[in-house]
Amino acid sequence: MDEMEEELKCPVCGSFYREPLILPCSHNLCQACARNILVQTPEADSPQSRRASGSGGSASDYDYLDLDKMSLYSEADSGYGSYGGFASAPTTPCQKSPNGVRVFPPTVPPAAHLPPASAASLAPVPRNSCLTCPQCHRSLILDERGLRGFPKNRVLEGVIDRYQQSKAAALRCQLCEKAPKEATVMCEQCDVFYCDPCRLRCHPPRGPLAKHRLLPPAQGRVSRRLSPRKISTCTDHELENHSMYCVQCKVPVCYQCLEEGKHSSHEVKALGAMWKLHKSQLSQALNGLSDRAKEAKEFLVQLRNMVQQIQENSVEFEACLVAQCDALIDALNRRKAQLLTRVNKEHEHKLKVVRDQISHCTVKLRQTTGLMEYCLEVIKENDPSGFLQISDALIRRVHLTEDQWGKGTLSPRMTTDFDLNLDSGPLLQTIHQLDFMQMKASSPVPAPPILQLEECCTQNNSATLSWKQPPLSAVQVDGYILELDDGNGGQFREVYVGKETMCTVDGLHFNSTYSARVKAFNKTGVSPYSKMLVLQTSEDSEPEEQALTFPVPLERLQLRRSSPFSSTLNLQNSFPGRSYFELRSSSHQMSLHSSLQSLNSAGFEAQSGPFSQLVAWFSFDPNTAHSDVIFSNDNLTVTCNSYDDRVVLGKTGFSKGLHYWELSIDRYDNHPDPAFGVARMDVLKDVMLGKDDKAWAMYVDNNRSWFMHNNSHTNRTEGGITKGATVGILLDLTRRTLTFSINEDQQGPVAFENLEGVFFPAVSLNRNVQVRRSGKESGPLGGETGRLLGSQDEALPVA
Repeated sequence: MDEMEEELKCPVCGSFYREPLILPCSHNLCQACARNILVQTPEADSPQSRRASGSGGSASDYDYLDLDKMSLYSEADSGYGSYGGFASAPTTPCQKSPNGVRVFPPTVPPAAHLPPASAASLAPVPRNSCLTCPQCHRSLILDERGLRGFPKNRVLEGVIDRYQQSKAAALRCQLCEKAPKEATVMCEQCDVFYCDPCRLRCHPPRGPLAKHRLLPPAQGRVSRRLSPRKISTCTDHELENHSMYCVQCKVPVCYQCLEEGKHSSHEVKALGAMWKLHKSQLSQALNGLSDRAKEAKEFLVQLRNMVQQIQENSVEFEACLVAQCDALIDALNRRKAQLLTRVNKEHEHKLKVVRDQISHCTVKLRQTTGLMEYCLEVIKENDPSGFLQISDALIRRVHLTEDQWGKGTLSPRMTTDFDLNLDSGPLLQTIHQLDFMQMKASSPVPAPPILQLEECCTQNNSATLSWKQPPLSAVQVDGYILELDDGNGGQFREVYVGKETMCTVDGLHFNSTYSARVKAFNKTGVSPYSKMLVLQTSEDSEPEEQALTFPVPLERLQLRRSSPFSSTLNLQNSFPGRSYFELRSSSHQMSLHSSLQSLNSAGFEAQSGPFSQLVAWFSFDPNTAHSDVIFSNDNLTVTCNSYDDRVVLGKTGFSKGLHYWELSIDRYDNHPDPAFGVARMDVLKDVMLGKDDKAWAMYVDNNRSWFMHNNSHTNRTEGGITKGATVGILLDLTRRTLTFSINEDQQGPVAFENLEGVFFPAVSLNRNVQVRRSGKESGPLGGETGRLLGSQDEALPVA
């Protein structure tokens, strides 16, 4: 109950209320304090003067209990001031009460400090007085009754009386024989105060006593000392008790007030009924306030717990900071070891290339020298007919040998310089800028990108999207994220992350509607998405497709799929970053034939032969190939102008799923040993495929084949290739295996296992070999469908 004490004190004197009056604004004042802060108003502002001048209406129209009519000044008026303009107003400045409320100095001694006789003998309140509430600062004009016009708050008096009694002394147990202990409960039915031992002994909680209501001692004393309720009398008719309640005026009234017609047009209800109704309303309001108080207590507990948590987090954060810095040092040491290893590999690679060239050139020089010595001996021959029989062949051999010493043969394949330059500047700058995020002035997140509709288009099953930042945006952008749905209104997935503002997505479903959106990001966060763009791919049945420009109407059509899979995303060099699809496969078998059969059973239509399928199109990539590689037939056919092996990659990368393609041998002279397989994007392009650790290959001649990875040769298998042969490659990334075939017969066992990552089709060949990617695409070029060149799976983006 200690918290309630401030509610029981007068805002003027700071003491408990004495004879409290209820002001029309619902606040309370001691009667003596109200008399002390009265201010006399000019005669012209009085109700009587207004009635006399005819501006105030009839006397019956003026209701002194109406708050709005009694407010002399606006609610915005503070109520403070010296009222120096009034004739009889005090001119001294305002003071502050013990509660901090500014009040006027008393003109007479406070009644609270005088005996009752002196208080009663105070001069009557002057006419035309004004009273300002010290809490809400509303100014109220008193009528001829003065302060008697305000009702007394008898309830507040009773609460103060009970509060002061409860604070007077502790209650004692009434059943203790010697030295009564402090009571802990009071039985409402027995009307007895008990301590804990006496309650357990004399008032056990069982039998009939179990139904008794036990109260705290203070509450029990209050209920015990409650005197019969005083009957309040009417302020206008002191001999009449309040019996009714005026709903409009919100005051109790007596029968005489009703008979006089003061509330004739108002709704009047029985006093007891309104008493119960308002008690019920107050109880309901207290329930909500109780919940707020409970939440406040819980909040205080939370704040106290935060103090301890902050201390614990500080220790934990310091330890984490030390650990992070140690981790950075460890990472730098590991990177140092990796870079040294790379330098050693570069050293070994340069030595190996130079030694291989020395060996190769030595063999050629020995052959050339032997041919020259033989020709010189033939020239010494004096038999014309015998000489002419072999001269043509020797001349051709000499020219052929001379051609072999052509361009590039006598040039070193490797330089002596190490083309490695450690760029430590950005790292040092980053270390200097290493700081806590909250200590930096955070830049705002980027604005949503704007799709450039005039540059967006679709062609066949490919879509090109272009975007830009808003023209007036000055926020730094670190990159963009392009998202597409699955073409059937499903979940959006990332298909590109990078700094470029244009991306081409290949391998979409034909005759499908896709939704695309873009967002930008920087160190602070991610921007909202751009506006949604809906695009329609072409129908696969049309041989010639036209580019469709955006915007496409936003109505989503009923979609249908032309095939059960989507091919992979084409990786264009102009779009760096993550921009490829993840492919998931269904059930597969370990062997080549069973895996291909699973492709057949997945929904491909057979064309010719057991492994002929509807194909997904891809071509060789001239941008990443060695400069000696020669492309033709729309980059579907490759050969080389060098006698040394050169590597060429396909444009399409695979990360998951089941993939198979075939390569046809269009030319095969002098029994070279081309290599076929898969490789990383950064594979060495001037050595045979499989010489480094970035390629997995099978190299084959006219009689036998070997598997090779990181210059390790395994699994020699009989059976080679000739002109017109077909080499098949099966990449099963679900089982992480690579298998080869020649003319549709599996060549050796499973070549490689535990493959993981992104792989590109790869070939290494020299000038004696010409290879063509088998099959015609059922896409942009149309035409015949040939050997299998496909992928089984649903195309999904890799995160």
